[in-house]
Amino acid sequence: MAAEVSAPPARHLRPAIRLTIRGRVVHLRGLRATPRGPLRLLLVLGPGLIAANAGNDAGGIATYASVGAKYGYDLLWMLLLITVSLAIVQEMAARLGAATGRGLLDLIRERYGIGWALFAIVVVLLANGGVTISEFIGIRSALELFGVSPWLSVPLAAVGLWWLVVQGCYSGVERVFLAMTLVFFAYPIAAALAQPDWGQVLRRTVIPSVQLDPDYLMLFVATVGTTITPYMQLFQQSATVEKGVARRYYHGERVDAYAGALFSNVVAAFIIIASAATLHVAGNTDVESAAEAAQALAPLVGGYATALFGVGLLGASLLAAAVLPLATAYSVCEAFGFRKGVNLDFRRAPVFQGLFTALLVVGALVALLPGLPVFALLIAIQVLNGLLLPVILLFMLRLINDRRLMGELANGRAYNLFAWTTALGLTALVMVLLGSLLLRALGVDLLGGP
Repeated sequence: MAAEVSAPPARHLRPAIRLTIRGRVVHLRGLRATPRGPLRLLLVLGPGLIAANAGNDAGGIATYASVGAKYGYDLLWMLLLITVSLAIVQEMAARLGAATGRGLLDLIRERYGIGWALFAIVVVLLANGGVTISEFIGIRSALELFGVSPWLSVPLAAVGLWWLVVQGCYSGVERVFLAMTLVFFAYPIAAALAQPDWGQVLRRTVIPSVQLDPDYLMLFVATVGTTITPYMQLFQQSATVEKGVARRYYHGERVDAYAGALFSNVVAAFIIIASAATLHVAGNTDVESAAEAAQALAPLVGGYATALFGVGLLGASLLAAAVLPLATAYSVCEAFGFRKGVNLDFRRAPVFQGLFTALLVVGALVALLPGLPVFALLIAIQVLNGLLLPVILLFMLRLINDRRLMGELANGRAYNLFAWTTALGLTALVMVLLGSLLLRALGVDLLGGP
């Protein structure tokens, strides 16, 4: 058998290969070369875009809709700051994965011992377990808008997600996850057609407006908790490792992390704007159901607002309902050294696949319980995420500043300034929230609450 390369065909194709097999000539057309220009960006999008947009899940939509309905545009300035913090935190997670080839809990176990690893696992299970339940509540609420019984919708969703991950490969799963992010484009359109006061939107975005009552602080922490959620960093780092990103090819992952943070928070801002321009203006300051939040999309398609909201909520919940158990399974297996990965089946990674399956089952079963205060529960879970987030951030900051571990990819001074400000600022905010709730429980109102 002989082989030779013919003259190059078109610029967008690699040279065709001509094989001579037993006197017969066979031509193999070349594959398309790497896209150039804007299309090249699509090649690096993956874990960053998926992780950040998974934060715009059922709990995120509930929280952002509540913020817009109750306080109008007053909390938009916070999203501007959180976007910078989210980009920095997610980029650090990607950099840790590319530099070490290890997940976060794997590094915690190696550097600080099994005791701290177990502590981190408890934090992860508390945060991720609650959010997994909230995603199935979101799936249930979305399909109830279409008259679908939760006894049908929730089990079908759980089985579908299980089949996608267990029977799929990483690249295929990633493509499906990326496709799910398209549902978020409904909210920028809705916000524009709601005709908000854009001058007021701009002012509230750049001029802080702070209130010290417990309700405001709770929504503040919930917004941080749903925007910079612990599982997002875990998934970003573990997915970067599974993707096999080497240190020298890390810069594409940085673009992915930044693009994901920017896109997800622009969507979050538009959810708040749409809710403020409709629900808040109409005096509907308390959002207690998916149907009420659907009114924020009324300017987009009139009477079909409920259907559009349901589609958006369903897509967001499905995305996060798959990402959450994956992030948790990655983390636990990393901590104990078990084999892990979407590309591995039950035989080769029984603990990873078994934990992923168990989390789906538990999340689906709890979501089927009757009488759940759906939106109140969703927001409460985001507050829990906000309370637990400083623990994950402190571990990340200790690791990423270890030059023996990171080498030239360790944090610089500017990065540390922003990262430590985020961690310490969030910790202080959590302390203020807990203090205000304690004062309210004792009947003491020093913060101006009702």
